[in-house]
Amino acid sequence: MRRTRGHGAREQEPRRADRARLPLRRSLLGRLLAVSALVAACSVAATAWIAVQTTSGAIKQEQGQNLTADARIYDTLLEYAARNPTWDGVGATVRKLARESGRRVALTTQGRQPLADSATEPTAPALPPQASAVVDPLSVDTVLAARGADGQGTGADRIDPRAVGPFRLSTADSRALRRTADDKVACLNRAGIASDVVVGASGRPRVQIVGNDPERALGTRCDLAALDTPTRSERKALDALSELADACLKRQGREGVRLNNDLSWGDPAPAAVPGEPGAVVPRPVPAPRDAPAEQAAPSVEMPELTGENDRAIASCVGTARSEQLSSYVASPALLFIGDEGGATLPGFDLSPANTARIAGAAALVLALTVGASVFAGARLVRPLHALTGAAQRMRDGEQPASVPVSGDDEVGRLAAAFNDMSAHRARLEEQRKAMVSDVAHELRTPLSNIRGWLEAAQDGLADPDPAFVSSLLEEAVLLQHIIDDLQDLAAADAGALRLHPEPVEVRELLGQVAAAHQARAENAGVTLAVTATAPGPALSADPVRLRQAVGNLLSNAVRHTPEGGRVTLRAYVAERHASGPYASEEGCGTVVTGGGTVVIEVADTGSGIPADDLPHVFDRFWRAEKSRSRRTGGSGLGLAIVRKLVEAHGGTAEATSTEGEGSTFALRLPGASEQGRRPALMG
Repeated sequence: MRRTRGHGAREQEPRRADRARLPLRRSLLGRLLAVSALVAACSVAATAWIAVQTTSGAIKQEQGQNLTADARIYDTLLEYAARNPTWDGVGATVRKLARESGRRVALTTQGRQPLADSATEPTAPALPPQASAVVDPLSVDTVLAARGADGQGTGADRIDPRAVGPFRLSTADSRALRRTADDKVACLNRAGIASDVVVGASGRPRVQIVGNDPERALGTRCDLAALDTPTRSERKALDALSELADACLKRQGREGVRLNNDLSWGDPAPAAVPGEPGAVVPRPVPAPRDAPAEQAAPSVEMPELTGENDRAIASCVGTARSEQLSSYVASPALLFIGDEGGATLPGFDLSPANTARIAGAAALVLALTVGASVFAGARLVRPLHALTGAAQRMRDGEQPASVPVSGDDEVGRLAAAFNDMSAHRARLEEQRKAMVSDVAHELRTPLSNIRGWLEAAQDGLADPDPAFVSSLLEEAVLLQHIIDDLQDLAAADAGALRLHPEPVEVRELLGQVAAAHQARAENAGVTLAVTATAPGPALSADPVRLRQAVGNLLSNAVRHTPEGGRVTLRAYVAERHASGPYASEEGCGTVVTGGGTVVIEVADTGSGIPADDLPHVFDRFWRAEKSRSRRTGGSGLGLAIVRKLVEAHGGTAEATSTEGEGSTFALRLPGASEQGRRPALMG
């Protein structure tokens, strides 16, 4: 069984599909957003690149200069702490460093009590919460120390080599050793070996061979061992250090150890000062990394040497050195280094090079923006130009032509909608021409009959008897019927069809329509039946217009039902499911409880309608019988009027048919409660 609905209902579902929202990635809006995002990303990237390129050089340069200056400040104050037991008198050094570096330099105790500050103004900014470094000669910052003192630092030794404490030589001992060192240098020079005298932090001189082969001095008569003999003060300091190391080892349950003058342990042998280049004799077992600059002669008493013992001895020697030097160096202090007026960020000037970079980046971004805009605009405008040209050709009366559909975005859907509109306009034009022809034919036939009979009477060929008058009256009534139908359609098209809604009892209305067509049905040998139980579905409608619509359907059904056939009028309520479709309640007479739709059906057992003709049954001047015979077809306007009347009530008209078995025409109207929620339908 095939079904068709009125044009209003048939077109609703495609329109809803057309109005479905496109995915953002396929829509024109999404593309424009993507272009905008691309332009914004290019702008941000160009801005970031300019900022990085123009500031990174200045920042690196200033940071490098500041780091070098900070390392020099740290190294100077570290030397002060290594040579002085307290920070008294450091203020002059701090102010000098501040003048040379152009930075603010401040020293505080670890409890943040001020020791010295180059900023003496009352309005000087407060010190930052984080110190730049800790100045402690017994625990040196190896990174800063490596950048200070002309690039020479302590390496892995955490005790500053300038912290010698009790190993510092007296002036007399230093001068005596210097004279000996000068004699040794003169001897080496006579032997053809270039050498110099280097004085260490403790005041002990040593001979440094020029070149990369200090072992050459071993083959000469210049005995350098005299320079390695410890003085009385050095021997005393080394003995004290050995005692501190032994005490540490004994607490661990290990044997004591005697240290060599370079703080190594093992067989005693003369050695040069550790940590100072230019050694002229081989050294014994390496010293731990925390070794002072010069030491006294060691003892030869040694415990059993193992890897574990070596680590324990090295740890105890380091602890002993820190303990021995603690009273000779200044206590740890917090160092703060900053700008004179507070922290500032490095900047850059608009030099010609920087200006050229900015201009080049701006030109590149502008070119990208213009290119992207032109590309997007061209793709957007091209189909719009095609639409404009097609619309202008339609305005000039040319044959409507379709435009190419480039995609499924907004512009593509606009082109598809334009093509549908163009095709629909062409169909309407064809229908208009066909309607003019049909109207002319429908009016010409009764007028020709009336004119023929009147001319015959005028010529005396026909007598104006009652049969003659009845024939003229029949033709006039037919003519009036066609004109009334055309007037109703024109009013419906113009929205001027006036309705007077009131409560209508559908069962009673169907009975009235059946009674009006009973005589005609009996003459045709067709049985009429009304299926609706009291009280029947109720709705609010214009009873006159509704009887007209049902009467047209009933008249059409009787006309197409053969003798012995049956035409049935039914009324029931189709409840709306949550999903949307209607469920028929064939039990007729169901009272509308709200939200339902009243369905009025006119079913016949006639010949049915072919499937190809079913979609056109509600078109104007359409007839299943193309011969335009009034015996088998009317004016062709009845079903079109039915559709308009039902749509004016807010309903729909549809038809189902099985060829050879019959047809069913259904009117779906909003129930009384549902129609009460919509405004009155008045023309």
